[in-house]
Amino acid sequence: MKKLFVMAAFVLSSIVCVTYAASLERGAIAQDASSVTPLLNGQLAPKTTLKMADGSPVSLQALTMQKPTIVLFYRGGWCPYCNEQLAQLKDIENDLVDLGYQILAISPETPKRLQEQKLETEFLVTLLSDEKLDTIREFGVGFYLDSATEEKYKKYGINLTVDNNGKSVLPAPSIFMLNKKGQVLFSYVNPDFKVRPSADLVLAVAKTLKEEM
Repeated sequence: MKKLFVMAAFVLSSIVCVTYAASLERGAIAQDASSVTPLLNGQLAPKTTLKMADGSPVSLQALTMQKPTIVLFYRGGWCPYCNEQLAQLKDIENDLVDLGYQILAISPETPKRLQEQKLETEFLVTLLSDEKLDTIREFGVGFYLDSATEEKYKKYGINLTVDNNGKSVLPAPSIFMLNKKGQVLFSYVNPDFKVRPSADLVLAVAKTLKEEM
């Protein structure tokens, strides 16, 4: 019990809070990263369709019913902070798989770009494309990029995914841990894209939650 209390305190102290706007409709895109309204613990993951790196469609519900799942939302292969996070995750992926988890990494990039990433690095992580932004919206982590930042990224040659209004959308970097019912048991969402949970934290939480999965 003491161990669990210490772990809970550690996890809570590590999560950066975002503003939960009760008035923001589920499935809406937030105006900025600080206004996202992520799924809360106890809520169910959406029944959306994603695409594999080869372009084939896959049901998120079908995937998460197979085994406990760690869902990672990242901005794209062009983001150095995302690549660093994936590299750290690679160091513990065997441990997570041994614990019975699968790891899904979701970005708004196209399947073609995911295929390039897959060829660049060998991962046990499953890379998934959400170019239609349905999953990002329903998890409540999507936000509109401000015009100044959008222009800066364009100068770098970064092609961002846009919604039906033609506005660029990114996910706030986040991690959700789901049981086989698709229920959220843990989440870490940070509006500051430069701050990510450590691999040690992810592994520690995964070990603590194993019995509840």
